[in-house]
Amino acid sequence: MIEHLTIIKVGGKVVEEEESLQSLLRDFSRIAGNKILVHGGGTKATAIGEKLGVKPKMVEGRRVTDEETLEVVTMVYAGLVNKNLVAKLQALGTNALGLTGADLDIVRAKKRPVAEVDYGFVGDVVNVNNRMLRELLENGAVPVVAPITHDGDGQLFNTNADTIASELAIALSSSYRVTLIYCFDKRGVLMDESDEDSVIDEITMAEFEEMKSTGTVNGGMIPKLTTGFNAMKQGVNAVVVTNASALSGSKGGTRLALFHEEEEE
Repeated sequence: MIEHLTIIKVGGKVVEEEESLQSLLRDFSRIAGNKILVHGGGTKATAIGEKLGVKPKMVEGRRVTDEETLEVVTMVYAGLVNKNLVAKLQALGTNALGLTGADLDIVRAKKRPVAEVDYGFVGDVVNVNNRMLRELLENGAVPVVAPITHDGDGQLFNTNADTIASELAIALSSSYRVTLIYCFDKRGVLMDESDEDSVIDEITMAEFEEMKSTGTVNGGMIPKLTTGFNAMKQGVNAVVVTNASALSGSKGGTRLALFHEEEEE
């Protein structure tokens, strides 16, 4: 019987606000079986960067990373945010291990090619070390992964955390039944951003393309859903976009589907 693996990606205000973070980590610690936590921390990186005189530049929900910004995000993601999460999980009895992509060579990347935008030191994932991650999981470790990758030649990259979560899910789907949950401060994908009750229960790829063209989804939600659908196409069992309360068993959220069930029949 194939074991189940839950991969949670957490970001947004959930990481920044102590009460919501503690609640999420408590619920995460109660998830049975194999699990991985992938985190962002962009708001914290922006705040600390501005204190250091490094202003953020965003294009289509993604951060442009020059040399100074790379230093800031490495310090914040791999240091401050990651180790806080690890310490809090240890306090909850979860044997967490904080990692970047460079640690144990778990995620290699290459610099994103320059097209319309030069994203700087932003990496696109080229390989996930399935074997090493499986060894960690089999030995009872709970990886907590920061969104910093490397190229194998000593260069670090800032890499979108949604992408990392998706690529981990894809790589491990050959060994586990993987559920990927994007957990942020909204209850799911909203039809109307100003209405918290307008959660869309299920979105297909075709509907996502339509929603992009009309602006119903925009900004950081675009890479989140793009990577989610990519995971679905490559064998990940389930992908859900929801908020922290969903981990405690509350219903809700937006489930991604390649097609509606009636379309498959």
